[in-house]
Amino acid sequence: MIGLLLSLALTGTSAPAQLVVTTPRGETRIAISTDQDGRPMVAALPLAAALGGALRQDGYWATVVISRQDFSFLVGAPLYRLNDRLEPLSAPAAQRGDSLFLPYQFVSEILPRFLGELYQFDRANGRLLQRAPPPPAPPVASGPKRLPNGLLPGHMVTVDAGHGGVDPGNPGRYFPAGVTEKNVTLQVALLVRDELLRQGVGVIMTRTTDTLINLRDRAPYCADDCELFVSLHVNSLARRAGYTSVRGFDTYFLGEAKTEEADRVARMENDAIRYEAPAASGASAGGLDFILRDLQANEYLRESARAAELVQASLDPVHTGDNRGVKQAGYAVLTTARRPAILVEMGFSTNREDGRLLSSRNSQRQLARAIAEAVVNYLREFERKSGVGPDTAGRVQ
Repeated sequence: MIGLLLSLALTGTSAPAQLVVTTPRGETRIAISTDQDGRPMVAALPLAAALGGALRQDGYWATVVISRQDFSFLVGAPLYRLNDRLEPLSAPAAQRGDSLFLPYQFVSEILPRFLGELYQFDRANGRLLQRAPPPPAPPVASGPKRLPNGLLPGHMVTVDAGHGGVDPGNPGRYFPAGVTEKNVTLQVALLVRDELLRQGVGVIMTRTTDTLINLRDRAPYCADDCELFVSLHVNSLARRAGYTSVRGFDTYFLGEAKTEEADRVARMENDAIRYEAPAASGASAGGLDFILRDLQANEYLRESARAAELVQASLDPVHTGDNRGVKQAGYAVLTTARRPAILVEMGFSTNREDGRLLSSRNSQRQLARAIAEAVVNYLREFERKSGVGPDTAGRVQ
């Protein structure tokens, strides 16, 4: 309620007479109107057009698509939906004849909050600014120029933050109140993304917000232009004698579990299927034996094993827990991979020291840097072994 009152205070009468939308395509001015209670409103159609977006309506719901992100408004109610979550608004979206009007809060707060890498809002001047894309790199006179880390430019990996949405993952016995596995995996995944981008490696994220992605839909994000799939998770143990003393990290690649512990962890993570729709959870990705034969024929398992080894070695100096080694198990999230793929269990939420490590922002940055460095080492090593650049890296011939 306090947040809603604050939004009302910020967006009530302080809006200018017009909104100025500045994009690389030019400048658009949109008049600001008010609703019956005097709250500032913006016409949805010219706003969407100015931002290169779209507007569609279905019954009581109206959806504004901006930068491929759907913002759905329940007309007449102070609510909007984003990534299957309902959020409050300072004023309801309103229909006047054939025109839809959105609360001024959408451009002054919501767009900059969720798409801050693309949009910023100048409140003093009522200006919504779309950031221009970086200029193209100058042409290289002869041969590809390597990045400072030794890689050829153009590499791409997929980073998967485990769980999300209605699937919290494990509850996090030694995490701060309200924090579960899904929160920690997303926090670390975003830091891994930032570090890889800083090192010149392109990144595809399976999720950047608290939303559910079906297990078997995650690995296919790493498609033809992607060279490695990395899924991040947090381990835990059921209550038993001494269970809170177990800690450490391990990295998995697809295969038949060779120990009871590997099989236990895979079954725990695969239990996330119960949160998915019946049609999705019942979808077959083919038998594990078939998948393994297919992957082995393309040598992706060998590359997955090497990537897992590099991650373990890179995490060892920064993780205060035990190095539990590289293992194989039948993780559902890895069964649909058609590129090298690994899953990192970053520590135990049922251990006090690991819980503190995984929920500390400084420690999360150290873990993320170590994982990113291992990915860079993997890509650099694969370039040397294959004698090819990123156009064909990851595609064993």
